[in-house]
Amino acid sequence: MSLVVNDSCVEPRFAPASQSDDWIIRQAIALLEQRVFKAGPLLGQPQAVKDYLRLKLVAEPNEVFAIVFMNSQHRVLAYEPMFKGTLDSTAVYPRAVVQRALELNAGAVIFSHQHPSGCTEPSSSDRALTDRLKAALALIDVRVLDHIIVGQGAPYSFAESGLL
Repeated sequence: MSLVVNDSCVEPRFAPASQSDDWIIRQAIALLEQRVFKAGPLLGQPQAVKDYLRLKLVAEPNEVFAIVFMNSQHRVLAYEPMFKGTLDSTAVYPRAVVQRALELNAGAVIFSHQHPSGCTEPSSSDRALTDRLKAALALIDVRVLDHIIVGQGAPYSFAESGLL
């Protein structure tokens, strides 16, 4: 095995399989970010958004609640993991969500979180939270386009399931 100096760090040229897999995942995330989230792209490909959110969230050991903030033409302003929780819950504060939407001058949002258990079906608290956030954001004219739950298999979309 040879060594490579990269940014003043010495790295092995041939990494073990797990490191190689991690590198592939990082490259896939970077590619999706370039295609979907850089330079204010228009969100016209829901599957690409779900794939991106899945890559960002699926490996998290605890729940993370993230938001994609967009302008009124649905161009991405930011992706932000806003709240981190425990194995089976996350405290989400509508006031903080509204405040951040105002700071970014967002016109629309997509919520996302993962279920470390793997089950992507929304719980009653997921539904109630989505309704509370939707109502809070409606007061400042910010539309909720979707809430995507990441777990094992295909992500669950509130919009595709008729829950929004």
